[in-house]
Amino acid sequence: QLTGVLDDCLCDIESIDDFNTFKIFPKIQKLQERDYFRYYKVNLKRPCPFWADDGHCSIKDCHVEPCPESKIPVGIKAGSSNKYSKAANNSKELEDCEQANKLGAVNSTLSNQSKEAFIDWARYDDSQDHFCELDDERSPDAQYVDLLLNPERYTGYKGPSAWRVWNSIYEENCFKPRSVYRPLNPLAPSRGGDDGESFYTWLEGLCLEKRVFYKLISGLHASINLHLCANYLLEETWGKPRWGPNVKEFTRRFDPVETKGEGPRRLKNLYFLYLIELRALSKVAPYFERSVVDLYTGNGHEDAESKALLLDIFRDTKSFHMHFDEKSMFAGDKKGAKSLKEEFRLHFKNISRIMDCVGCDKCRLWGKLQTQGLGTALKILFSEKEIQSLPENSPSKGFQLTRQEIVALVNAFGRLSTSIKELQNFKVLLQKTR
Repeated sequence: QLTGVLDDCLCDIESIDDFNTFKIFPKIQKLQERDYFRYYKVNLKRPCPFWADDGHCSIKDCHVEPCPESKIPVGIKAGSSNKYSKAANNSKELEDCEQANKLGAVNSTLSNQSKEAFIDWARYDDSQDHFCELDDERSPDAQYVDLLLNPERYTGYKGPSAWRVWNSIYEENCFKPRSVYRPLNPLAPSRGGDDGESFYTWLEGLCLEKRVFYKLISGLHASINLHLCANYLLEETWGKPRWGPNVKEFTRRFDPVETKGEGPRRLKNLYFLYLIELRALSKVAPYFERSVVDLYTGNGHEDAESKALLLDIFRDTKSFHMHFDEKSMFAGDKKGAKSLKEEFRLHFKNISRIMDCVGCDKCRLWGKLQTQGLGTALKILFSEKEIQSLPENSPSKGFQLTRQEIVALVNAFGRLSTSIKELQNFKVLLQKTR
């Protein structure tokens, strides 16, 4: 049932499917496997700031395997202080988390020549631009995780604890009055024969910015649900798990009849979110096109290949002409637009904090990464002037991305690209079962 033009942007679903399948998906998959993008530093021990922790998920598939400190390449560990030696860059003895010899030392975005400018840059505090509560990378609880060795998939984490997280996100952070209930919300009181109509009447009555905010969160939720359906534990025989697509689970979450029309709406929001992050990638291209920015790993050949692949993806994003136009957002009178943008930013920041309330470590890892990726995309979209005025040969103090933000941005968009590809797969599987 997913066809036609999306609301709030002039783009049709079929064009996005083709563009994603033939241009973006194969390249973003390759990029995510590069040394620079596979490591993400995350603190999975931060306490939930909103309610008493109701216990961690003890299912083994909830577990995240961090990289032992000794196995992390020196360049990554140097972090923003950029303290690396020539010997560390040339070392052949760096190991992967589980497999050896795949990794070069990974450094921050900037190469050797920019060391001094980089130190200046590190002092620049751009927390005013952040849409996310960022983990403190210096915290003793922050650990590096190899994303390739900890894939996002169904862990068995569900029920009241999981619902409370999403409920808090929607009910308290999507500008929604308490009297309007989301359709199919198991934590909402029964409301007779409403079927969510009052919710959609309320949504249509919102200004574009607040409507967009809701769609972004709904799209993120749909994308995460799709990953869980597509990478589901189908059986475990002799201790060997078999993961794959679960059509029954997909139908339960997205079928128009089973979800009373709600499933297709949520999937359309996934496409909407894809367009927003696609737009951000095309907007941030000038930041990476500068010679001062390297995806630095200490391996010159690898660095050049990674950057070439990233710039190739940027060219593709620019070639797609049906982007969402964020210029229509926050375009009212200056005072009103500024306060609305700030409200938007604070609501989203709150959502990034709610991710510390997720009881399953693997779900928390991917929730934090995808939220930070979207937060980085929003930061980019609202920094267009700063990006356009970047100096070619030195870091800018007006707009900056940390390595964590870059890794989150690329991997979050990679997840959306995968979701849309998996949706095509489910369409084929559903045709076979009919």
